[in-house]
Amino acid sequence: MDVATPESVIGDFDNAEFSHFSQQVRFYTRDGNYYAALTEAGETTEYHLQYTFGYRPLQQYLVDTGKGRLQLFPYAWDAHPKEQGGQRWYHNYANEDIKPADRLHWLQPSQNWNGMCADCHSDGLVRGFDHQTDHFNTGWDHINVGCQSCHGEMAQDHAKAEYKEPNSLAASDWHTSKANLQSIDGCYACHALRSPLTDGYDPTKPFLDQFSPSMLQQPLYYADGQIKEEVYVYGSFQQSKMHQLGVTCFNCHDKHTYKIIDRTNGLCHQCHAPSQYETKQHLMHEPGTSGSECVECHMPNTTYMGVDPRRDHSMRVPRPELTVQYGIPNSCNRCHQDESAEWAVEQVANHYPNKRPLTPNEKAYIELQHSLSLPLPMHLAIINDQTLPELKRASALALLPNTTRTLDDATIKPWVESRYPLIRLATAQVGFLLSEADREKSYAALIEDEYKAVRVKAAMQMLHKDISKQPALKKAVDELNTANDVSRWRGEGGLNASLVHLQLGQLQPAIDALTQAIQVDPYFDGSYVNLADLYRNAGNTGLEKNTYINGIKANPTSALLHYSYGLSLIRVQQKQQALRYLQRANELEPDNSQFGYVYYVALDSVGQTQQALSQLKQTLSNYRNSQQLKELGLYLSRKVSDRASYNWFMAQ
Repeated sequence: MDVATPESVIGDFDNAEFSHFSQQVRFYTRDGNYYAALTEAGETTEYHLQYTFGYRPLQQYLVDTGKGRLQLFPYAWDAHPKEQGGQRWYHNYANEDIKPADRLHWLQPSQNWNGMCADCHSDGLVRGFDHQTDHFNTGWDHINVGCQSCHGEMAQDHAKAEYKEPNSLAASDWHTSKANLQSIDGCYACHALRSPLTDGYDPTKPFLDQFSPSMLQQPLYYADGQIKEEVYVYGSFQQSKMHQLGVTCFNCHDKHTYKIIDRTNGLCHQCHAPSQYETKQHLMHEPGTSGSECVECHMPNTTYMGVDPRRDHSMRVPRPELTVQYGIPNSCNRCHQDESAEWAVEQVANHYPNKRPLTPNEKAYIELQHSLSLPLPMHLAIINDQTLPELKRASALALLPNTTRTLDDATIKPWVESRYPLIRLATAQVGFLLSEADREKSYAALIEDEYKAVRVKAAMQMLHKDISKQPALKKAVDELNTANDVSRWRGEGGLNASLVHLQLGQLQPAIDALTQAIQVDPYFDGSYVNLADLYRNAGNTGLEKNTYINGIKANPTSALLHYSYGLSLIRVQQKQQALRYLQRANELEPDNSQFGYVYYVALDSVGQTQQALSQLKQTLSNYRNSQQLKELGLYLSRKVSDRASYNWFMAQ
């Protein structure tokens, strides 16, 4: 990050013009400052681009929009050489016309520098958001990442120490000490998809005391754990066999320049003998060709932010058979796009007839992530399989609400006592599956867990207790409130704050939190749904209806809002009107089995059983052959005495 000056700006501001769907933009300078004239929704506005953000492979620009907010302008400069397609302006969402009434619009919270970007790009960053005044007072110690980002303020004493970049692989030793394993905790603070628990990052404190990481889940990852959305490195690397064996970031990256210490297969040959792996039989390509690079098969690229390719750090064995079964990408067909997945399966089988098969629990894990639920014994077997990576087990644990509605103390006690913090974190997350009585047993220990991330998740499930009489619980609830407050610049923070108030029986503060969430983030549909529910529970059906109508007006493509309003209309027996909204929800999310189930039941309830049956047969595959929808199909078939349809559903 830097102040926009001739030394820092690399984009073309010589009256360069660019069009993107309904938008047009012109970049220019005036009086030594950098500007963009953006035309959208029929109006042209001049914006002062005050800061640069990034340098390679792209550069973005920041605009001060008032109240301390810096927003990411929606056009970036591709810094690649011209012969590689660079030296051009492009829109951050190249294939979409992002209009003002969209949560992805550049003036909305999801494109806000203070909350989304700042803490990983500047030393000593504090967001300083005040939800009561809707104002940021963000500050930093240094505008850029430096020594302090990794070493804390002690770096001041060593700032002048001479550093020499290592010039050989001898600088790296994969037989890593426990101290080194702990040291990469600091890498995860930025190289992870996570939610902050505090305002500001202290590199001397554990990652799980400052952040709650995202689990492996759709649509962030493919079912086998390959990266899909922009999830950074933590989630993929935690899955890897390398991580399980003690390899760290610094075995491949220099810890001060972050550069890869060897861009040839020699990087992998630190541990993997060339005599075994640098052969045509293993590489399946001629040694020395691009196809023979280890990373091309085991760490394929996915491009984010338009021009930024990043490698998958799960370092997995390519399995094209999973492409055939689940539609999961594979390394072979990423290059050989003119060939089929079946061709890739045959090629791998010919070269590796003894390739290690997936274990039953590895297969079950992929099926779980694909279908989102499993028979409970199979689901529990994955969680309790200690040969699987900790994050995969924890992610399976977090999916338990899809498989069962209840848990008991005997089941969760080993998880509460696990030495793996992510297992405890996921256990804390699903505490609502326990009865209040069972939460008083083993689960209660999570309130005093070593890590704040666990304590905060557990506190949310213990709000039925008298907090004033339990100091440990009060501390955890205070940490929970802080975590919510530091994120109230976006809708999720206000929604989470409202849930705490609601559990504590504080109705008006819960309503106020959701109202504030809608004000700062009007295109986040969850706030409207929860606010409407509060009004319904308070008996105010007029405000409930108005909230849904306002929400749908602001978010006309929200399946959740259409579905929720449809349910609301059914509750007041306005079934025909409800059908319109339930149908729309089903159209907007045609793979959501819950939305489909309710829509077809609603059709049946107004006498359109045959139509429900016909549509369900046509769309069942959209819902991954949901067992609940199969049973509904059997029920509807019996109801209209349709033997052929009954047999069809039995065969699915």
